[in-house]
Amino acid sequence: MHLIRKRDWDLPEAAATPEAFALNRRAAIAVMGGAALGFGGIGDALAADVPPPQGYSPSALRFDPGRALTPKKNVETYNNFYEFGLSKDIWRAAQKLPTEPWTVKIDGLVEKPFTISFDDLMKKVKTETRIYRHRCVEAWSITVPWQGFAMSDLVKIAKPLSSAKFLRFTTLADQKVMPGLAIPFFPWPYHEGLTMAEATNELAFVGTGLYHQPMPKQDGAPIRAVLPWKYGFKSAKSIVRIEFVKDQPKTFWQQTSPDMYGFWANVNPKYPTLRWSQARERIIGTGQVAPTQIYNGYGKWVAALYAGMKQDKKLFM
Repeated sequence: MHLIRKRDWDLPEAAATPEAFALNRRAAIAVMGGAALGFGGIGDALAADVPPPQGYSPSALRFDPGRALTPKKNVETYNNFYEFGLSKDIWRAAQKLPTEPWTVKIDGLVEKPFTISFDDLMKKVKTETRIYRHRCVEAWSITVPWQGFAMSDLVKIAKPLSSAKFLRFTTLADQKVMPGLAIPFFPWPYHEGLTMAEATNELAFVGTGLYHQPMPKQDGAPIRAVLPWKYGFKSAKSIVRIEFVKDQPKTFWQQTSPDMYGFWANVNPKYPTLRWSQARERIIGTGQVAPTQIYNGYGKWVAALYAGMKQDKKLFM
């Protein structure tokens, strides 16, 4: 795979302006267009010469990551969690996140709405490790050994009605510990959505830990979504409610910046946002840049979900 060493003058992502503060639209488009011109000719294969991570079972490796694991320190200290601030360096502030006790409300179009504690939920599922690549819309990526369980198991526990077509996730909004909730133009609490078919796909995962440890608070403790074929903002952190609904829900970023973000957010190098080309990505912890893959390289498992749908920008934003 063609890898590029990051140049000394490249802007670090921590210094990038948060999306909500993006300035002049015309200037953003000009920057995006210029950057896109520099990405031509990049290949689309994952690294074939990267050995699989050691010490993990064949089950954990069955969704071949094609990359080395990201150092644990990077995953735990380079985070997007806007409830705690707009920089990447929020891990200390996030330690105030209260995770015990924790309950998740499951309602909407289900046989019987209920609220379940995190501990009781964990007694109903079989946990496993899966190594997935994670791709942010900001054009950086990591590779993580997640612990958790299949999202399809959660759907089974919820017992949705046949009229339920979508899941709507709502995350914690606690003004006592989350200073980011004071930002007035964000439609708090954070909310995301999936189709029923996406949620029951074999790749869809509910994360409860990483690197053989409970989920760090800054990474979405104690329970979050993990959707490796979609941009990272689709993977809602610190979930407190899962609602089954008939109509496609409006999502947080879709409401905030509808000209940049839609409902689907499937990874595709062909379609840039107003702020970032998606043709390549920085691999955190390595200083390298690599080509972005359609569906983040997971098309084998998820492309059929979108068969018959028009493959235009709407499916990838």
